Amino acid sequence: MKTVVITGSARGFGYAMIEEFYKKGFNVVLCDINYEELKNAKKKLEFFNKKGIILSYKMDVTNEDDIIKVIDSVLEKLGRIDIWINNAGVNQPMDPIWELSSNVINRLIDIDLKGTILCSKFIMPVMIKQKSGAIYNVEGYGSNNATMSGLSIYGTSKRAVTYFTEALAKESKDNGNYVNVGKITPGIMITNFIGTSMGDGDKINLSEKTKNVYNILGDKPEVIAKYMVDKICKNKSNNAKFVWLTTRRAVFRFIGAMFGRKNSYFDNKE
Repeated sequence: MKTVVITGSARGFGYAMIEEFYKKGFNVVLCDINYEELKNAKKKLEFFNKKGIILSYKMDVTNEDDIIKVIDSVLEKLGRIDIWINNAGVNQPMDPIWELSSNVINRLIDIDLKGTILCSKFIMPVMIKQKSGAIYNVEGYGSNNATMSGLSIYGTSKRAVTYFTEALAKESKDNGNYVNVGKITPGIMITNFIGTSMGDGDKINLSEKTKNVYNILGDKPEVIAKYMVDKICKNKSNNAKFVWLTTRRAVFRFIGAMFGRKNSYFDNKE
């Protein structure tokens, strides 16, 4: 039975992917900084009553000791780690760079970029020793060089994640190619992430224009997770990239919106 570890998996996209893997018969490892959310997530998974083992760990992806302890514990209990997904991330306050505090800048880069790098650094040797494994990093706004006012640091970190992932895939290829490294590009997901900064920080007031775009292009995390988990389970290639919100899909969504076909995620919400 294969084992998957996903960071930031107590809720949102991370939890949706964990649930899909669990339904497919994987051992699953929940990792999150929020202990209460972890407990709730584990209870939800146990409801499905599958044969896979469920482990959960309170982990800060910016803390090397936390990462190492989780890896060592999972190996001790389950023997191997087949898939590691770096999903943990936070959104920034929708403010220009000169209005952001140094603490916010440092914390966001530490979580969204450095956390991905550190987790990859420590899981790679394990998978190389196994002579098999896969690491997937979640892209976000800015990964394709898009820019938006109020997303300067988040976009910078995600663009760096893309470069890092491609560089890691090349390093894997140049050193035996035992580990497949890939990118997950989920597009716009309707989760708590889009409405709050720095995890559960201040509320982000979305403009009506932004809400309209999200209603047209956005999807619930469970829809995207099912697609991504299917792709990951079938993938045998290094440097793969899985994209949900393709240009084709976006065009059809906008055409549909012209005929009134769009979601209403923000109706009757404060």
